[in-house]
Amino acid sequence: MAGQERQARLADRIRVILAERLEKGLRDPRLGFVTLTDVRVSGDLQHASVFYTVYGSDEEREASGAALKAATGMLRSEVGRQLNTRLTPSLEFIPDALPETADHLAELLREARERDEAVAGIAAGAQYAAGEDPYVKPREGDEEDA
Repeated sequence: MAGQERQARLADRIRVILAERLEKGLRDPRLGFVTLTDVRVSGDLQHASVFYTVYGSDEEREASGAALKAATGMLRSEVGRQLNTRLTPSLEFIPDALPETADHLAELLREARERDEAVAGIAAGAQYAAGEDPYVKPREGDEEDA
């Protein structure tokens, strides 16, 4: 349990260090508006997967990914300098599929809403199959006998 807590603390610290460094800017003009969404550190603390999204077109996403890959060594040395750990984890930048997943979920929710409206429209004009009210109601005479 303590190992998982240390992983989480280290991942959070790496995310903060990288975000601060990216906020200062890199000297690479290909780097666009990058947001770090998550960092996951392996159990042995040797590898960190950094998930990111880029605001913009597909070309800007690809260019920013190439810029991050080119700056991996510099960013790793920055992380090592600020972490004060014996070993600095290697960094791997992975584009996050969050925007695509969100678009897909929004589309599914819109489709479900349309289907619900269609079912509600059909139900509004529906009639009972066995007459006006097929449910058995207690007769007035039954209440007096009880």
